Amino acid sequence: MANSDTASARARQWAQDLASWAIPDEIMAQAPTNPWIHPVAQFLATDGPAPDSPSHAAARDALPEAGSVLDVGCGGGRAAFALVPPAGEVIGVDHQQGMLEAFATTADQRGVIHTEIFGDWPDSAPRTPIADVVVCHHVAYNVPDLTGFAQALSEHARHRVVLELPVRHPLTWMNPLWKQFWDLGRPTSPTADDALAIIRDAGYDAHLVEFDDVTERTALDPRAQAEATCVRLCLPVDRADEIAEAAAAADRDTPRRLATIWWDV
Repeated sequence: MANSDTASARARQWAQDLASWAIPDEIMAQAPTNPWIHPVAQFLATDGPAPDSPSHAAARDALPEAGSVLDVGCGGGRAAFALVPPAGEVIGVDHQQGMLEAFATTADQRGVIHTEIFGDWPDSAPRTPIADVVVCHHVAYNVPDLTGFAQALSEHARHRVVLELPVRHPLTWMNPLWKQFWDLGRPTSPTADDALAIIRDAGYDAHLVEFDDVTERTALDPRAQAEATCVRLCLPVDRADEIAEAAAAADRDTPRRLATIWWDV
């Protein structure tokens, strides 16, 4: 474990790096709609067995038969339902009601015991049951206080916590587009290695495994995907064709490099 000064400096740097991703006020003022929305359709659980990954494997290895999974920032439940079976109970936490509704619907369709908790983490932690395994996919880059966030995850796990996050910030692919359309330079930090260091600073024997993202997200049609990119760029959707061409040039479809960070509690 790092000394307290080093650990505090790393935690502060993480928060500062995330803050640098804020969109300048003068651009936000021109945005036709909120650029930080998350379309529910992009976060639904896949039909049938989910493709395996180091994240799923790490969680499954710590799950007892018919055990429980807490999915923080659950979306439609991709992380949780990939573990059913052996999991027999799933608990979803999210700050979008539409995500929780999709989570509940999928659980009902699959005959799985389920609970939904509305709210941000860790504010919702006192209302959230403890589970055998806690999973949290693609949330860490939204968390300024990663130390407190990880501690609350650990306090809700009987056996293991598994985070999944891109090796680099998930919006890094859009950096060339921000430069092209707004002449705005964008950051490249923090990274998954930074997250690992902070979690280890908190006293957890965390491990990191990198892998290529070979899963297919619930696809929006090409037009809808281009319009969603317009929203992210604070541009009107009538520029979707122009954005689609620029996004293709930015190699949007190149497989992302992901990281699994896991630790036992």
